[in-house]
Amino acid sequence: MDTNTAIKALAALAQETRLKAFKMLVEAGPKGLPAGLMSERLEVPHNTLSFHLSHLSNAGVIQSRKEGRSVIYSANFQFTRDLIRFMVENCCQADSVSCRVDAQGAKEIIEFFTEKECCG
Repeated sequence: MDTNTAIKALAALAQETRLKAFKMLVEAGPKGLPAGLMSERLEVPHNTLSFHLSHLSNAGVIQSRKEGRSVIYSANFQFTRDLIRFMVENCCQADSVSCRVDAQGAKEIIEFFTEKECCG
């Protein structure tokens, strides 16, 4: 991930309604949620939510698909992993954090060390 892509994603998430919507989609998992249900749960008018979802989608943070007459939104988990990895690799001191893949190669693990563990 390049710096400009990370900035765009972080800027999209730096607003309360968008952050709540993103959190809701992460919790929903890959199946995602229909926009109407999100609007109800967030207590945000449909047109307002549509604006925020468009902003998140343009930044790459979420994705959408059509199912019948509904638009289903879901978190872009690969993009989110890439963003977190970018933050860890570019913003943390090497001795304070570690990124690795588990023994089975199925999960990325990020370990944050306490100051005592890493720096002293």
